[in-house]
Amino acid sequence: MSPRLIIVSNRVAVPEPGNKQMAGGLVVAVKAALRNRTGVWFGWSGKIDETETAEPRTVERNRITYAVIDLSKNDFEEYYNGLANRVLWPILHYRVDLQEYSRADHSGYMRVNRQFADKLSAFLREDDVVWVHDYHLMPLARELRIRGRLNPIGFFLHIPCAPLDILRTLPHHDEILGALTYYDLIGFQTENDRDNFAAYLLTMPGAKKGRGLTFEVEGRQTRIGAFPVSIETATYARLARNAARSPFAKEMRESLTGLRLVLGVDRLDYSKGIIQRINAFDRFLEVNPEWRSRVTLLQITPRSRSDIKDYAAIEDEVTTLISKVNGRYGEASWTPIRYVNRSHSRTTLAGIYRAADVALVTPLRDGMNIVAKEYVAAQDPENPGVLVLSQFAGAAAELTGALIVNPHESDAVAAALKRALGMPLFERRERHGPMLEHLLVHNIERWAEDYLAALAETRQRPSLLSDLRAFLTPSKSSTDPRATPDVRKQA
Repeated sequence: MSPRLIIVSNRVAVPEPGNKQMAGGLVVAVKAALRNRTGVWFGWSGKIDETETAEPRTVERNRITYAVIDLSKNDFEEYYNGLANRVLWPILHYRVDLQEYSRADHSGYMRVNRQFADKLSAFLREDDVVWVHDYHLMPLARELRIRGRLNPIGFFLHIPCAPLDILRTLPHHDEILGALTYYDLIGFQTENDRDNFAAYLLTMPGAKKGRGLTFEVEGRQTRIGAFPVSIETATYARLARNAARSPFAKEMRESLTGLRLVLGVDRLDYSKGIIQRINAFDRFLEVNPEWRSRVTLLQITPRSRSDIKDYAAIEDEVTTLISKVNGRYGEASWTPIRYVNRSHSRTTLAGIYRAADVALVTPLRDGMNIVAKEYVAAQDPENPGVLVLSQFAGAAAELTGALIVNPHESDAVAAALKRALGMPLFERRERHGPMLEHLLVHNIERWAEDYLAALAETRQRPSLLSDLRAFLTPSKSSTDPRATPDVRKQA
């Protein structure tokens, strides 16, 4: 039997017959990795169930095997809502001030990673290649090694990686961040993220830097690299062309009645800079009264993690701020900001992107920001819109034809918006063309191929001595989550 690619992520999006597939960067990335490969996508079903099951549930959809497990309510609260989203997410996004650490949540995070390892290990074959995604599952490779699994295992972080001093604010960071050294290859969105983690690695006891981007920690060898995630560029461009002819797109254009459209699309999260964007749009209308009644900002913001108090507070602040702007400048025939609090299908979003004159993609910190790339791909090359992009989005390193801004500087964003709305056609084409060309070459398929090729090159075969040590050393994982026997040593 040929080797399988096992994709592991916190949440598995199992397509349901008759339901439209919602937009999502991880979904697109995983499907690209599994395209034309024998593989399995393993992870949480999204369901809360107190019943313990011995085996994951499996289902086949479009030649992909989905293997899912449920979580208990306590697991969900401590692992997902707790350490993952109240601690790791803010710290990795440079927001130490927002992290809420508790020992219970830390214990729950480690417990669920052990559960994932138990369920995954039960059906792994010796020649399977395992690719783990995102911050929820950092210790998973260590748990698999403890269980004697010697497979090639790679990890990819979809969100930013903060600098050394911030990473070390995580209590017991060595148990979580340090566990990444049990992966053969650790992938990041940008060179800056990669270099931040390299600095962290060199603070670990006994760490040595090898050739290039390899490191040795306590006999284990790991490699790090930057692999900017991308999109299905050509497919998305076709989707946008077709969506522009849909009844929905026609209805939206008619609703604008000649207004220029500025677009923001973000999950409701403090890292996305939505409040700063609204303030910048407020400033734009204040200093450019000639644009009043001529432009509208459409802000699409699906709710996110609303049971966490920081997110509920953001929603209240955003809603209040939008109301003030609309009250200050709005007229009976014109609403400055349209605010939509729900998700849209990929097709619908593609049509909205195509119609927008300007996209304001201004996160305070983002691993990549797929919205920026989708907006570029969705544009009509003969009459493209303008991308205004935060310097703190990973995409800024690639999309150099965008107007790059500091989202904290309202006057600068307002000035960039004015420039974008007034930009002549020849300049819009000059900026858009190279960005689209780049994305057509560096698409999601190439991202998956580059990462998996690097993982194959990186793989180190364990020595006989390491095999014997792993066999003879009793596993302590059930009682001590910090137990990390060395079962992988360079041959």
